[in-house]
Amino acid sequence: MLVVATCLLAVLSPLVAGRWPAGLMTTPWKWPWLVWAVLIFQAVVLEVPMPDGVAPVLHIGTYAAAIAFLWLNRKVNGAWWVAAGAACNGLVIALNGGTLPARPEAVAAAGNDQEMAFANAGVVENPVLPWLGDAFAWPEPMPLANTFSIGDVLIVAGVAIAAWTGARRLGQGPVKSASVGADPGTQADTEANAER
Repeated sequence: MLVVATCLLAVLSPLVAGRWPAGLMTTPWKWPWLVWAVLIFQAVVLEVPMPDGVAPVLHIGTYAAAIAFLWLNRKVNGAWWVAAGAACNGLVIALNGGTLPARPEAVAAAGNDQEMAFANAGVVENPVLPWLGDAFAWPEPMPLANTFSIGDVLIVAGVAIAAWTGARRLGQGPVKSASVGADPGTQADTEANAER
């Protein structure tokens, strides 16, 4: 939930400066249903008991679907950052049997429950690439206390870049939808003319 919440804050962050994320809202995304599929499968994997070995495979599959969505939308500003973060997390999860390895001190600081039947992140014995795992903590008693990784930071940064790209002043007229991969120079000229 921590990454989802921080991504939502990143999307809304232009509002602090009196702007709204016009570029993000008007982008014609390719295969947007993949995002909903990933979120639903992640929730199912974490909450629904499954036979041994099924949850880790589905968990890795959600990252593959997310990376496919990002590849299809790779021309959107920030997509490469999000893809890099998802790839880092997906790689280390795949190399550690379906679990993102977490640093024991980070888990303790976040107060995570290690008794869950399947945890998307947890302490792993002899982890592979542990520095790419959940090495950091948003500690208790902070809201949404949890562990997070370098990949998570890249994901949130990419979402923020996407939100701020093409951000418009509040109260400005409607924005024409920019096609994915439109020439940035042309888009900048259009925005400059709209502000006159």
